[in-house]
Amino acid sequence: MPLTFELQKNDPQSNARAGLINTDHGQIHTPIFMPVGTAGTVKAITQQDLKNDVNAEIILGNTYHLYLRPGTDILQNAGGLHKFNGWDRPILTDSGGYQVYSLSANRKINPEGVKFKSHIDGSAHLFTPENVMDIQRIIGADIIMAFDECPPYPCERDYASKSLKITHQWLDRCFSRIQSTEPLYGHHQALFPIVQGSVFHDLRKESAEFVASKGAEGNAIGGLSVGEPHEMMYEMTSLVCDILPKDKPRYLMGVGTPVNILESIALGVDMFDCVMPTRNARNGQLFTWNGIMNMRNKKWENDFSPLDPDGESFVDTFYSKAYVRHLFVAEEILALQIGTLHNLNFYLRLVRKAREKILEGTFTGWKNEMVKKLSTRL
Repeated sequence: MPLTFELQKNDPQSNARAGLINTDHGQIHTPIFMPVGTAGTVKAITQQDLKNDVNAEIILGNTYHLYLRPGTDILQNAGGLHKFNGWDRPILTDSGGYQVYSLSANRKINPEGVKFKSHIDGSAHLFTPENVMDIQRIIGADIIMAFDECPPYPCERDYASKSLKITHQWLDRCFSRIQSTEPLYGHHQALFPIVQGSVFHDLRKESAEFVASKGAEGNAIGGLSVGEPHEMMYEMTSLVCDILPKDKPRYLMGVGTPVNILESIALGVDMFDCVMPTRNARNGQLFTWNGIMNMRNKKWENDFSPLDPDGESFVDTFYSKAYVRHLFVAEEILALQIGTLHNLNFYLRLVRKAREKILEGTFTGWKNEMVKKLSTRL
């Protein structure tokens, strides 16, 4: 069945909304945060923990990384990523455009596609809109992303304009390829186009209107959270959300901090992903309902209170701050697991609480209070 989106409630004081996405692998309650599983795994956590403790409704995979390793032959022989990694809920795959963007010294972009060298062994490869769609067919994600170019920040307007033209040409080719091929594993795959245009109002408007005209099952906003000031990111997001269809989910790619997420929900965004909760957890930074903790700080050395008394995960009340600090200082693997479980639980609970407040009609006041708390360094 095609992906569908049911808009359930609008916040009376902002553009925040609560909705329900239906896919062949299950429902997704929005607003939603999607843990990033770049290479087919969310680092330092099992799929069972993702389901049973974190209650993630959807996770991400990445086309670039999965294409290079384990490779499309293995993924197809396994029956797709769902069968390969044992995850039976929805999966979204990024097209690899952002990873190619980050390989600026090892890639060459032209209208045909992108030639790049593998970060693993230096081997040469070519990504085109067509073969990126084919690769995502093989991976088998429920939501697949169009192949785009993500311009750097800052960049000249001329560069951003030329980049946007290529992205729009590639989008037409992505749709042509998807429409001329079939899913490989019996479930529907929804193609989301991506709005680009850097931080230029006219280019963002042009791109949002072009993307909206495609009538896709959902739409994404890319090219933000790449170094621009937060206020500029919110400005671009607001502009684009005003143009994208209200009856389709909106996905803000690669964003971000808990405050970024709450502010972007208020602008009308439904879906988020970011490596921040998992990457920062592995470095000892934990997000809590009272602010941000660096678990390597000496101040936690003799603090035997629960890791996060307001948290919902068993790790929050079972382990003390002093013990978790000890694990990080001693470089124990358990520290990475506890930190990841905690941060992902916090992020998922944050968007669930935002949804609850939207349904109650009290989101804006709650959001304003939380923004002050969540940026505090403890």
